[in-house]
Amino acid sequence: MRRKISVLFISIVAFWSCGKDTKPTLVDSTGRINEVLIVMKNSDWTGVVGDSIKQIILTPLDGLPQEEAQFSVNQVSPTAFNNLFKRTRNILFIGYGDGDNNFYANKNIYASPQITLTVLGQNEQELLANISKHKQDIINTFKNNDLAVYQQKVTKDHYNAKSVETFNKLGFTLKLPRTYKKVEDSGDFLWYRNDFGKGQMNLIAFEIPYLNGNDFKWNHIHQAIDTITKYNIPGQFDNTYMMIEKRYDPIIKSLKLADLNALEARGLWVVKDDFMGGPFITYAIADKPNQRILILEGFSYSPATKKRDFVFEMEAILKTIAIGN
Repeated sequence: MRRKISVLFISIVAFWSCGKDTKPTLVDSTGRINEVLIVMKNSDWTGVVGDSIKQIILTPLDGLPQEEAQFSVNQVSPTAFNNLFKRTRNILFIGYGDGDNNFYANKNIYASPQITLTVLGQNEQELLANISKHKQDIINTFKNNDLAVYQQKVTKDHYNAKSVETFNKLGFTLKLPRTYKKVEDSGDFLWYRNDFGKGQMNLIAFEIPYLNGNDFKWNHIHQAIDTITKYNIPGQFDNTYMMIEKRYDPIIKSLKLADLNALEARGLWVVKDDFMGGPFITYAIADKPNQRILILEGFSYSPATKKRDFVFEMEAILKTIAIGN
């Protein structure tokens, strides 16, 4: 029975993947940001194969005050995978099949925009091995797809860069949505805020000197950020101000932004001697030609809500960075 279901499942995917000559009109995809539909047998989902997928998809996201999985998940069996489910933007197929092509992606098979990933194995042991082998590919594919979709959505109506003084003076731009309102734009320091019913999201940007290699280390960058925010982001009471929470080390990773070396930091911020705080995401970009480190940061305050998707929105906006002309 498993073999019949697996063959049917693979045949359905293959049919839609190979129809290159016809271009049917695709419906709009559905699904929330950071949401993945997993199509696999119910018995596999409740067994060791399902456990291996859950360990990847439901891993907690770094840098949040409360534990939140990096993706929200729904699971259906291949036989229940009907037209309603086919509209989902992110779909992961897990099944059994022969051949060398045991991991592949397809775009816009059933809806648009959409990404589907397929992981196959000839037996349970091989399937588990292939899932483990491609665990980072699974995460990156769905995250990058959602980033691209969300960037297009959230930045559809953005400020003209020429109207933002800090962009002009510091020589960079962001696609800054008009839902964010100016708090400060001095030319040296940018701060825009999006107030919503249960909290706020904030975006700030500034530069610090880059004189030698030691400057581009997190401890130095951390101290510089705290110095800038102490002066520019005061708390509601005297002698209170925003700072990075010292009790928890941020999670740091290296990446490229605007074709330059950069550091990403995810952690928690607080207001000194007050009870405000929340998650932040920071990008420090090493702009050696201009002897500076460009700092882009998003931080949110929403004490009564989950925070994963707020950080994701700020990440999507900050990654629209462009430097120079």
